[in-house]
Amino acid sequence: MLVKVERHDAVAVVTLNRPEAMNALSSAMRAELAQVMRDVDADESIRAVVLTGAGERAFTAGLDLKELGSDTSKLGDANAGEAERNPVKAVEQCRKPVIGAINGLAITGGFELALACDVLIASQNARFADTHARVGIMPGWGLSQKLSRMIGISRAKELSLTGNFISADQACAWGLVNRVVPTADLLSTCIALAQDMASIEPRMTTAYKALIDDGYALAFAEALALEGQVSRAMNGKVDARQVEARRREVMERGRAQG
Repeated sequence: MLVKVERHDAVAVVTLNRPEAMNALSSAMRAELAQVMRDVDADESIRAVVLTGAGERAFTAGLDLKELGSDTSKLGDANAGEAERNPVKAVEQCRKPVIGAINGLAITGGFELALACDVLIASQNARFADTHARVGIMPGWGLSQKLSRMIGISRAKELSLTGNFISADQACAWGLVNRVVPTADLLSTCIALAQDMASIEPRMTTAYKALIDDGYALAFAEALALEGQVSRAMNGKVDARQVEARRREVMERGRAQG
Protein backbone atom coordinates (compact mmCIF):
# COMPACT_ATOMS: atom_id res chain seq x y z
CA MET A 1 0.00 0.00 0.00
CA LEU A 2 1.73 3.16 -1.23
CA VAL A 3 -0.79 5.51 0.40
CA LYS A 4 -2.39 4.71 3.75
CA VAL A 5 -5.61 6.21 5.09
CA GLU A 6 -6.56 6.21 8.76
CA ARG A 7 -9.69 7.68 10.31
CA HIS A 8 -9.87 9.82 13.43
CA ASP A 9 -13.60 10.47 13.63
CA ALA A 10 -14.33 12.96 10.83
CA VAL A 11 -10.63 13.43 10.02
CA ALA A 12 -8.77 11.33 7.44
CA VAL A 13 -5.00 11.00 7.85
CA VAL A 14 -3.45 10.28 4.44
CA THR A 15 0.13 9.00 4.62
CA LEU A 16 2.62 8.64 1.77
CA ASN A 17 4.06 5.21 2.49
CA ARG A 18 7.46 4.69 0.86
CA PRO A 19 9.75 5.59 3.78
CA GLU A 20 12.60 3.48 2.37
CA ALA A 21 12.59 5.78 -0.71
CA MET A 22 11.96 9.00 1.24
CA ASN A 23 8.34 8.77 0.08
CA ALA A 24 9.39 9.63 -3.49
CA LEU A 25 6.43 10.06 -5.82
CA SER A 26 6.65 7.17 -8.24
CA SER A 27 4.07 7.00 -11.02
CA ALA A 28 2.19 4.34 -9.06
CA MET A 29 2.17 6.44 -5.89
CA ARG A 30 1.01 9.53 -7.78
CA ALA A 31 -1.93 7.63 -9.23
CA GLU A 32 -2.81 6.10 -5.87
CA LEU A 33 -2.61 9.44 -4.03
CA ALA A 34 -4.78 11.11 -6.66
CA GLN A 35 -7.38 8.36 -6.25
CA VAL A 36 -7.26 8.54 -2.46
CA MET A 37 -7.81 12.30 -2.52
CA ARG A 38 -10.79 11.90 -4.85
CA ASP A 39 -12.23 9.24 -2.55
CA VAL A 40 -11.71 11.45 0.50
CA ASP A 41 -13.39 14.34 -1.28
CA ALA A 42 -16.41 12.20 -2.16
CA ASP A 43 -16.83 10.74 1.36
CA GLU A 44 -19.33 12.96 3.18
CA SER A 45 -18.34 11.52 6.56
CA ILE A 46 -14.85 13.03 6.16
CA ARG A 47 -14.73 16.73 6.95
CA ALA A 48 -10.99 17.46 7.06
CA VAL A 49 -7.75 15.81 5.92
CA VAL A 50 -4.18 15.56 7.22
CA LEU A 51 -1.55 14.74 4.58
CA THR A 52 1.85 13.50 5.77
CA GLY A 53 4.72 11.13 5.00
CA ALA A 54 5.74 7.89 6.69
CA GLY A 55 8.78 8.06 8.98
CA GLU A 56 10.68 11.15 10.08
CA ARG A 57 13.09 11.63 7.18
CA ALA A 58 10.80 12.98 4.49
CA PHE A 59 7.33 14.30 3.76
CA THR A 60 8.27 13.43 0.19
CA ALA A 61 11.47 13.89 -1.79
CA GLY A 62 9.36 14.70 -4.86
CA LEU A 63 9.26 12.83 -8.14
CA ASP A 64 11.09 9.51 -8.16
CA LEU A 65 14.24 10.57 -10.04
CA LYS A 66 15.44 6.97 -10.33
CA GLU A 67 12.25 6.13 -12.18
CA LEU A 68 12.51 9.23 -14.37
CA GLY A 69 16.15 8.48 -15.09
CA SER A 70 15.15 5.23 -16.76
CA ASP A 71 11.98 6.51 -18.44
CA THR A 72 11.51 10.26 -18.99
CA SER A 73 8.15 9.62 -20.67
CA LYS A 74 6.70 9.41 -17.16
CA LEU A 75 7.49 13.12 -16.70
CA GLY A 76 4.64 14.05 -19.01
CA ASP A 77 2.33 11.82 -17.01
CA ALA A 78 3.45 13.56 -13.81
CA ASN A 79 2.44 16.93 -15.24
CA ALA A 80 -0.97 15.78 -16.41
CA GLY A 81 -3.55 18.49 -15.86
CA GLU A 82 -6.41 16.27 -14.80
CA ALA A 83 -6.86 15.18 -11.18
CA GLU A 84 -7.07 11.52 -12.24
CA ARG A 85 -3.29 11.41 -12.72
CA ASN A 86 -2.07 14.57 -11.00
CA PRO A 87 -1.99 14.25 -7.19
CA VAL A 88 -1.33 17.96 -6.65
CA LYS A 89 -4.43 18.84 -8.66
CA ALA A 90 -6.40 16.25 -6.69
CA VAL A 91 -5.28 17.84 -3.39
CA GLU A 92 -6.10 21.33 -4.69
CA GLN A 93 -9.56 20.24 -5.81
CA CYS A 94 -10.44 18.57 -2.51
CA ARG A 95 -13.33 20.53 -1.04
CA LYS A 96 -12.37 19.63 2.53
CA PRO A 97 -9.55 21.48 4.36
CA VAL A 98 -6.20 19.73 3.83
CA ILE A 99 -3.50 20.21 6.48
CA GLY A 100 0.03 19.32 5.44
CA ALA A 101 1.94 17.70 8.32
CA ILE A 102 5.49 18.22 7.06
CA ASN A 103 7.46 15.58 8.92
CA GLY A 104 10.81 15.91 7.12
CA LEU A 105 12.17 16.86 3.71
CA ALA A 106 9.79 18.46 1.20
CA ILE A 107 11.85 18.75 -1.95
CA THR A 108 10.92 19.99 -5.44
CA GLY A 109 7.78 18.00 -6.40
CA GLY A 110 7.32 17.29 -2.70
CA PHE A 111 7.51 21.04 -2.07
CA GLU A 112 4.81 21.50 -4.70
CA LEU A 113 2.63 18.87 -3.05
CA ALA A 114 3.04 20.68 0.28
CA LEU A 115 1.98 23.97 -1.32
CA ALA A 116 -1.24 22.32 -2.53
CA CYS A 117 -2.35 21.97 1.11
CA ASP A 118 -4.47 24.66 2.78
CA VAL A 119 -2.36 24.85 5.96
CA LEU A 120 1.20 23.69 6.67
CA ILE A 121 2.47 22.60 10.09
CA ALA A 122 6.13 21.55 10.24
CA SER A 123 8.08 19.34 12.59
CA GLN A 124 11.39 20.64 13.89
CA ASN A 125 13.32 18.49 11.42
CA ALA A 126 11.33 19.58 8.34
CA ARG A 127 13.31 21.18 5.53
CA PHE A 128 12.26 22.65 2.20
CA ALA A 129 14.06 22.99 -1.13
CA ASP A 130 13.22 23.74 -4.76
CA THR A 131 15.82 21.87 -6.79
CA HIS A 132 14.01 22.03 -10.14
CA ALA A 133 16.70 24.19 -11.72
CA ARG A 134 19.52 21.99 -10.45
CA VAL A 135 17.86 18.84 -11.76
CA GLY A 136 17.03 20.53 -15.08
CA ILE A 137 13.24 20.15 -14.90
CA MET A 138 10.74 23.01 -14.94
CA PRO A 139 8.02 22.92 -12.25
CA GLY A 140 4.61 21.90 -13.50
CA TRP A 141 2.57 21.70 -10.32
CA GLY A 142 2.42 25.41 -9.50
CA LEU A 143 5.54 26.10 -7.44
CA SER A 144 6.89 28.89 -9.68
CA GLN A 145 3.72 30.92 -9.09
CA LYS A 146 2.54 29.86 -5.63
CA LEU A 147 5.82 30.28 -3.78
CA SER A 148 6.31 33.93 -4.72
CA ARG A 149 2.76 34.71 -3.65
CA MET A 150 3.36 33.06 -0.27
CA ILE A 151 6.80 34.35 0.72
CA GLY A 152 7.49 37.20 -1.71
CA ILE A 153 9.13 37.21 -5.11
CA SER A 154 12.71 37.85 -3.98
CA ARG A 155 12.68 35.05 -1.41
CA ALA A 156 11.10 32.71 -3.95
CA LYS A 157 13.86 33.54 -6.43
CA GLU A 158 16.49 32.93 -3.78
CA LEU A 159 15.15 29.44 -3.13
CA SER A 160 14.42 28.47 -6.73
CA LEU A 161 17.57 29.89 -8.32
CA THR A 162 19.94 28.39 -5.75
CA GLY A 163 18.27 25.10 -4.86
CA ASN A 164 19.29 25.76 -1.27
CA PHE A 165 17.52 24.14 1.66
CA ILE A 166 15.80 26.11 4.41
CA SER A 167 14.94 24.89 7.90
CA ALA A 168 11.50 24.64 9.43
CA ASP A 169 12.21 27.73 11.56
CA GLN A 170 13.25 29.74 8.49
CA ALA A 171 10.16 28.55 6.64
CA CYS A 172 8.04 29.73 9.56
CA ALA A 173 9.80 33.11 9.70
CA TRP A 174 9.09 33.58 6.00
CA GLY A 175 5.40 32.65 6.38
CA LEU A 176 5.67 29.39 4.46
CA VAL A 177 4.39 27.28 7.38
CA ASN A 178 1.94 28.27 10.11
CA ARG A 179 4.09 26.96 12.94
CA VAL A 180 6.79 24.51 13.96
CA VAL A 181 6.18 21.82 16.58
CA PRO A 182 8.28 19.04 18.14
CA THR A 183 8.50 16.00 15.89
CA ALA A 184 6.67 13.80 18.40
CA ASP A 185 3.76 16.27 18.52
CA LEU A 186 3.33 16.86 14.78
CA LEU A 187 0.58 14.39 13.96
CA SER A 188 -1.47 14.98 17.11
CA THR A 189 -1.24 18.75 16.57
CA CYS A 190 -2.43 18.45 12.98
CA ILE A 191 -5.25 16.05 13.87
CA ALA A 192 -6.46 18.40 16.61
CA LEU A 193 -6.41 21.33 14.16
CA ALA A 194 -8.25 19.24 11.57
CA GLN A 195 -10.86 18.28 14.16
CA ASP A 196 -11.41 21.97 14.90
CA MET A 197 -12.09 22.52 11.21
CA ALA A 198 -14.26 19.40 11.05
CA SER A 199 -16.48 20.80 13.80
CA ILE A 200 -17.75 23.52 11.45
CA GLU A 201 -20.90 22.78 9.46
CA PRO A 202 -19.61 21.07 6.26
CA ARG A 203 -21.52 23.22 3.77
CA MET A 204 -20.08 26.34 5.37
CA THR A 205 -16.52 24.99 5.39
CA THR A 206 -16.70 24.01 1.73
CA ALA A 207 -18.18 27.33 0.65
CA TYR A 208 -15.76 29.43 2.72
CA LYS A 209 -12.69 27.53 1.51
CA ALA A 210 -13.86 27.96 -2.08
CA LEU A 211 -14.46 31.68 -1.52
CA ILE A 212 -10.94 32.19 -0.16
CA ASP A 213 -9.32 30.20 -2.98
CA ASP A 214 -11.41 31.68 -5.77
CA GLY A 215 -10.91 35.21 -4.48
CA TYR A 216 -7.16 34.75 -4.09
CA ALA A 217 -6.93 33.98 -7.81
CA LEU A 218 -8.56 37.33 -8.70
CA ALA A 219 -7.55 40.96 -8.57
CA PHE A 220 -8.50 42.52 -5.21
CA ALA A 221 -11.50 44.50 -6.48
CA GLU A 222 -12.85 41.45 -8.30
CA ALA A 223 -12.34 39.33 -5.18
CA LEU A 224 -14.33 41.80 -3.08
CA ALA A 225 -17.13 41.69 -5.65
CA LEU A 226 -17.08 37.91 -5.51
CA GLU A 227 -17.37 37.98 -1.71
CA GLY A 228 -20.36 40.30 -1.97
CA GLN A 229 -22.03 38.02 -4.49
CA VAL A 230 -21.49 34.87 -2.40
CA SER A 231 -22.46 36.65 0.81
CA ARG A 232 -25.76 37.86 -0.59
CA ALA A 233 -26.60 34.44 -2.00
CA MET A 234 -25.84 32.50 1.20
CA ASN A 235 -26.70 34.94 3.98
CA GLY A 236 -30.20 35.47 2.65
CA LYS A 237 -30.95 31.85 3.56
CA VAL A 238 -29.65 31.98 7.14
CA ASP A 239 -32.05 30.99 9.92
CA ALA A 240 -31.97 33.54 12.76
CA ARG A 241 -32.48 30.87 15.44
CA GLN A 242 -29.50 28.91 14.16
CA VAL A 243 -27.35 32.02 14.23
CA GLU A 244 -28.29 32.69 17.85
CA ALA A 245 -27.56 29.10 18.89
CA ARG A 246 -24.22 29.15 17.14
CA ARG A 247 -23.38 32.56 18.64
CA ARG A 248 -23.77 31.05 22.10
CA GLU A 249 -21.59 28.10 21.13
CA VAL A 250 -18.89 30.49 19.86
CA MET A 251 -18.96 32.45 23.13
CA GLU A 252 -18.66 29.27 25.21
CA ARG A 253 -15.83 28.04 23.02
CA GLY A 254 -14.04 31.36 23.35
CA ARG A 255 -14.25 31.21 27.14
CA ALA A 256 -12.88 27.66 27.11
CA GLN A 257 -9.95 28.70 24.94
CA GLY A 258 -9.29 31.89 26.91
